[in-house]
Amino acid sequence: MPVIGSIMVPHPPLIVPAVGRGEEKQVAETVRSYEKAARFIAGLKPDTLVVISPHAVMYSDYFHISPGNSASGSFADFMAPESRIEVDYDSELVSEICWIAESEDFPAGTLGERSAALDHGTMVPLWFLSKAFAENKLICGEKPNLRIIRIGLSGLPLRTHYVLGQIIQEAASRLDRRIAVVASGDLSHKMQSYGPYGFAEEGPEYDRRIMDVMGRASFGELFDFDETFCEKAAECGHRSFVIMAGTLDGCDVSPEKLSHEDVTGVGYGIVTFLTGGPDGRRKYLEEYDKKEDAAALARKDNEDACVRLARLTLEYYFEHGRKLTLPDDISGEMKEKRCGVFVSLHEYGSLRGCIGTIMPATGSFGEEIIQNAISAAFHDPRFDPLKREEMDHLEISVDELSPIEEDVTEAMLDPSKYGVIVSKGSRMGLLLPDLDGVDTVEQQISIAKQKAGIGKDEGVRLSRFTVTRHK
Repeated sequence: MPVIGSIMVPHPPLIVPAVGRGEEKQVAETVRSYEKAARFIAGLKPDTLVVISPHAVMYSDYFHISPGNSASGSFADFMAPESRIEVDYDSELVSEICWIAESEDFPAGTLGERSAALDHGTMVPLWFLSKAFAENKLICGEKPNLRIIRIGLSGLPLRTHYVLGQIIQEAASRLDRRIAVVASGDLSHKMQSYGPYGFAEEGPEYDRRIMDVMGRASFGELFDFDETFCEKAAECGHRSFVIMAGTLDGCDVSPEKLSHEDVTGVGYGIVTFLTGGPDGRRKYLEEYDKKEDAAALARKDNEDACVRLARLTLEYYFEHGRKLTLPDDISGEMKEKRCGVFVSLHEYGSLRGCIGTIMPATGSFGEEIIQNAISAAFHDPRFDPLKREEMDHLEISVDELSPIEEDVTEAMLDPSKYGVIVSKGSRMGLLLPDLDGVDTVEQQISIAKQKAGIGKDEGVRLSRFTVTRHK
C-alpha cells in the first residue's frame, strides 16, 4: 500500500522545550506519546511525509498545497526564534496530486499561497519527527533526509476532505511513493472552564467521541459529527483527521490509542495507524454515499410544494438555460400571495447558497421562489455557481417571511422564533431564525452586524420577522 502508516497528533507549541521552558511537563503524557508516535513513523522509513495542518493556508472552497522545493519556519511567534525547522518538498508528488485534482475538477492546487513559512501545525509534528529520524539515522545535518508535502484544510463538506485523501493515496500509488500521513490537529478547545476558550458541554463530548472513533479506526463515523456540534466544541483537527482517513480508504488499519489529555483546557489526542493490505470492507466513502443517496431520495419524496417548485426551477434552468415560467398547476396561494422569500441550499450538511428578499419583489409567492432559487444557486457571491451534478444531493429549504415588525428591542427577540434585521444608515444585515449554532439574541445580533459590516459596538435599529419554513 502507498500509505504505510499515519498518526493523529496535536500541535501545541508548548510541548517544544524551547517554547515551553519547563511548562511542557504539565502534559508529560502527551510528550511521551508524541515521541512514541514519531518513532513509529520513523521506523516505517517513509519516502515522503504528508502533513495536513489546520494552520496552513486555508480557503473556504479550495485546498491549498504548498508549492516550491523547500520551506522553513521557526517558533519566533512563540518566543523561541532559535528553534527552526527546514524541509524539502516532494514537488513531484505535489504535481501528481494537482494533476489528478485538475482532471477530476477537484478544488485543490498550489494557488494562493500567502506565506511560504511553515506554520506551527506543521512544525510541532516535524520537531518530534526530526528527533526520531535522527535516532533512526534518517537525518542529514539539520534537515530530515526525506521530503514532505504540506496541505491545508477548507470550508468544504467533510465528504470533500475525504475525497482529497483518496486523491493523495492515488497519487502516491502512481508514483510508487511510500508515504506516511501526519494528521495535525488539537481536539476541543473548550474542555475546562480555566482554559483559554472556557468550557462548553460539547467539548468533552467531542473528545470522548473522536478518541473512540479514531481508537477503533472506524473512519466512517467521522461523517456523523455534525458541523454545528464541532463548532460548539471548538475543535481544531477534525478535517485533518477526515483527509487522513481518506488516504487509508480501502486499507486494513491497526490503530493504537496512545494518550489523551486536557489539563490545559484543550484536548490533545494521539493515535497511530499501521497500514496492512487492501480491505474492501473499509471503503467508507462508498458506504456514506449509499446512505446519502437513500436520504436524498427520501427527502425528495417528502418535499412540500414550495420546495418542489424551487427544485423544478433549478432542473429547468439546467435543461433550458432560462428561468421557469410559473406553472399553471401550482396552488392559488402561490399564484396570488406576495411575500418576502429566502431560498437556502445545502450540500452534505454545508451551506451551498442562500439568497432572499425581505419584501416581495415579484408578482407572487411562486415567482419569488423561482427568482430566489436561481439567485441562491448561481448568484450567491460566496459560492461558485451550482453544477448540474450537485442536484441529486442538494437539500433545499424555502423560508416564507412574515411582514417586518420594525423598531423592536432586544428583549422582544428570540433566535428560535424570530429572524432579525439590524440596520444603521444604509448598512443592513439579516439573519433567519432557528439556525443551528445561533442560540442567543447576542449571537444573532452579532452575526447580523458582521454581515452588514457594522462594528460590534455600534448601535443599530432592530426589526424582527417570523418565517414559515418549507422543506
